[in-house]
Amino acid sequence: MTASVAIQVLPQVDSTEKLIEIVDAVIDYIASTGYNYYVGPFETTIEGESYDELMEIVKNCQKVAIEKGCDSVSAYVKISYKPEGGVLTIDQKVTKHHK
Repeated sequence: MTASVAIQVLPQVDSTEKLIEIVDAVIDYIASTGYNYYVGPFETTIEGESYDELMEIVKNCQKVAIEKGCDSVSAYVKISYKPEGGVLTIDQKVTKHHK
C-alpha cells in the first residue's frame, strides 16, 4: 500500500445532533468510495494505492459536510505516503489492540 490518510471533519454547527448527522454523512461518503477505512472516535482512516484519489476523497469530505447543512467546516488531516509502497495498513496498526 502506498498511502494512508486520517481525517477528522469538524462541522461548525449549533447542535450535537446536527454535528453527528453531518459526520455520519461524511463517513457514509467515505464508505461509498470502496476504499478500506476505519472509523475511530476522533477520525476516520482511509488507505489505498492512489495518493491522488485519497486526496480527492479528503477534498470531497468538506463538500459533503457543506452540502449536509453547515456553513463552515474544518478538518485535521494526517497523511502517510510512500510511493514505492510499504505504508503500514490499518490492520497492522490496530488489530492487536482490539482482541
